[in-house]
Amino acid sequence: MFKKIVVGLDGSETSENALNVACDLARNNSAEIHLVHTPQPQTVAFAMGAIAGYHAVTTMPSEAEVKEAADKILASGETIARNNNQAIAGTHVTRGDPADEIVACAEECGADLIVTGRRGLGSVSSLIQGSTSQRVSHLAKCACLTVV
Repeated sequence: MFKKIVVGLDGSETSENALNVACDLARNNSAEIHLVHTPQPQTVAFAMGAIAGYHAVTTMPSEAEVKEAADKILASGETIARNNNQAIAGTHVTRGDPADEIVACAEECGADLIVTGRRGLGSVSSLIQGSTSQRVSHLAKCACLTVV
């Protein structure tokens, strides 16, 4: 049924749950998995081991911090996939709005499913702007699965 699955990762528990579900679907459908991460200040702070009140709220992270955080999040995703006996077909680090970038990645990969977590690390801003998973579902031209 599904042959290419794109998973949005932000380092949150729900995005890791989404990847675990995607791995199960990939195994059952002989599908490939692509990971996409769009660094945001809160995800950089989280990946760097931040706690509440981290200075990223007032200071933009450096390019080196952004790259290091993205590498950590994607490495964690690859470990989760490996623990599920799945390989990652591609990793994609993009800049911009996470929902727009996840959908663009899915279109570029020819994905037939996008899997995201329901609430990621951007939950505070989603109260004002709406959640990434909702926006992905609205914009996507393929099936979407939102995982708790």
